[in-house]
Amino acid sequence: MSVAEWLAMALVGWTVVGLLGLTVSLVRRERQKLGQGVGSLVGVWVIYLAALAWFSHKQPERKVPMGHSQCFHARCFTVERAEEVQGFPAREHERLERLVRLTVRLTNRGKKEGQEAVRAYLRDAQGRQWQESVAVSGNPLSDRIMAESERVSEPVFHIAPDATGLELVLTHGKWSRHTLVIGDAESLWHRPEVLVLDR
Repeated sequence: MSVAEWLAMALVGWTVVGLLGLTVSLVRRERQKLGQGVGSLVGVWVIYLAALAWFSHKQPERKVPMGHSQCFHARCFTVERAEEVQGFPAREHERLERLVRLTVRLTNRGKKEGQEAVRAYLRDAQGRQWQESVAVSGNPLSDRIMAESERVSEPVFHIAPDATGLELVLTHGKWSRHTLVIGDAESLWHRPEVLVLDR
């Protein structure tokens, strides 16, 4: 666990203790202590969020080339191939869609069986996003992987016909334990880490 993660955990723990202290002061009607406690909590959170926003703004978006890995601790994701497949032409809002299938190698480098509850979406050069089509995808990206082993997942995405500059984004969701970690690619206001597709 990194120093930034320990710092985020310490902040959350300190906040919980502080809220308990505020509750006691409220019950005892200790207005002065209550005011000081609220001021301390608000002040520390303002400073922390300002630092988080500053680091998020300063750090550039990391782009991982195809064939290289993006890792979440011991679990890594490597896009090995991106191909357009033939399927029935689905219509949405009177526009034809393309069907793109990825071959993603999932590796667990740890000593224990692991599972990473990730969500995947494709993003194009215009910033448009397409979620994974779960019904036609093979082996979900969030499946368990045995210790020191690997397997292949084949997520499928329906995208617009004019989509170019495709990138795969893996995320734990808008709110996760990474949200308040300074410098993390999934922290608030940070540009996401993306896997570039050669398409």
